[in-house]
Amino acid sequence: MKNNHRYFKNDNCKYFPCHPHPSGGEFNCLFCYCPLYGLGDDCGGNFDYAKNVKLCMDCSFPHVPESYDLIIAKLKETAKRNSNAGSK
Repeated sequence: MKNNHRYFKNDNCKYFPCHPHPSGGEFNCLFCYCPLYGLGDDCGGNFDYAKNVKLCMDCSFPHVPESYDLIIAKLKETAKRNSNAGSK
């Protein structure tokens, strides 16, 4: 897959790959720092907690190219919910 607005891969990153990747497919670095992390249990990814710290090392959700649309939809939903909450 070619680098574009939906996909970016940085093979030269000293942390690449930061997570094990499922089935050896394309690894998307676009969401290197997961934009859904702050959603806690509602992020939709595979994670655990240790001493109230969210551990995402087993989560490949933001790194799978097919997750792009799901992540964008979740961010829009969260922004809309926050906007509505602020207007009350």
